[in-house]
Amino acid sequence: MKRRAFFGTAGAAAVGLSCAPASVNMGAAPQAPSVTDDGLLAGKTLAELREEHRYWLFDDYLPFHDKFCVDREFGGFTTSLDRDGTKINTNKNAWFEGRGIWVMSYLSNAVKADPDYVNVARMSVDFIMKQNPLGAELLPAAYTREGTPLGGPAEIFYGDMFVANGLQEFSQASGEDEYWDMAKKMILKCLDIYDNRPNYGNLPKTETSPEVVSPRRLGHWFVLLRSTTQMLEKRYDPELKAINDRAVEAVMEYHYNPAFGLINENINHDMSRIEGDHSQFVFGHAPETLWMVLFEALRRKDKALFDRAADLLRRHIEVMWDDVYGGLMMGITHVDNSEWNTGKALWLQEEILIGTMCVLEHTGAQWAKDWFSKMYTYVLEKYPLKQYGHPLWILYADRFVTYREHTSRLGNFHHPRQLMINMKAIDRMIERGGKVSGHFG
Repeated sequence: MKRRAFFGTAGAAAVGLSCAPASVNMGAAPQAPSVTDDGLLAGKTLAELREEHRYWLFDDYLPFHDKFCVDREFGGFTTSLDRDGTKINTNKNAWFEGRGIWVMSYLSNAVKADPDYVNVARMSVDFIMKQNPLGAELLPAAYTREGTPLGGPAEIFYGDMFVANGLQEFSQASGEDEYWDMAKKMILKCLDIYDNRPNYGNLPKTETSPEVVSPRRLGHWFVLLRSTTQMLEKRYDPELKAINDRAVEAVMEYHYNPAFGLINENINHDMSRIEGDHSQFVFGHAPETLWMVLFEALRRKDKALFDRAADLLRRHIEVMWDDVYGGLMMGITHVDNSEWNTGKALWLQEEILIGTMCVLEHTGAQWAKDWFSKMYTYVLEKYPLKQYGHPLWILYADRFVTYREHTSRLGNFHHPRQLMINMKAIDRMIERGGKVSGHFG
């Protein structure tokens, strides 16, 4: 797809966005700005929003997940499911094991303490530990239900990184510090492979670009960033801090492209900009990564980093929003030619809900309220399958979010993660009486 040009002055577009809260009445004592407009956000009270999040997590997602996805015989998660829970196959995937471990552990740690959530996570941990995640090679991508690998080591490190992220969260849920240590060892292994393995994830030659050998990928930096942020929240570690610093710098300084004020998915291994077609790709990972930078800025209490990430988040939302049909399109396949991937994945819409919620909670910025409200309204109209007689939400869709009778996978990560993270944010906002956090003083 080609879309109208969206550039003015690129530098101004990237850094000229304000996320300052509305001014206060100078005739009265200054008050903290509100996270709502007249007590409402997306047309609802905070209590109503909280109840909707609770419903979609506890009454819609978790019952289906427990009944059809959790394998209480062999451990782990079977995610190849149709809309009614029919198993398409019983294979398991390293990505989804790690993601499931994280979800069930975080659910118990942060939302509702329940020993069964920890037990479900433990069964997946036991399943994956049989696959030697601390070995020198990456985990295989997939396994039979019983745990027999379906192929050799994966080519890229996502499976291992998701498992590491799950283990660090499980360490808190179980009270067993050794899983935090295992997570660190896995992250160090993955980073070593990313830095030093020849021909790691090469990008193919195109008509205008040579092959890119061992590129740096935005999606790799954000899994390193998010895992280390969470681990540093639990325990300081200089090696993990160095990785975290490196990931933030990679995203904000090297993948950021000042020519058009957006964040590229790929750059060269030496962190230089790619020439030709591969330099033109901006994917949904960009706004997803930016909320993770926001969370890291909160951990550091670094307001300058927070403000810059917020500005860039707003920029990406405004550029990637579909003005005709609503929602964020998956990405720009060629920026200068205005060519688009018009798909509307649920995960990308939900990443925007997390990012805008974070900005409005801590700043009260009007643009964040407006975009959260616009996205929340759009998502609830388009994605819940309840309107079609099924539980859960549509996972992947075309530009129009066309309903399809059948599907092939349960999404066991982005959807429950968004519901949990934003429900916790709403709880904090309710506790503060609707005022912004004052996190930065």
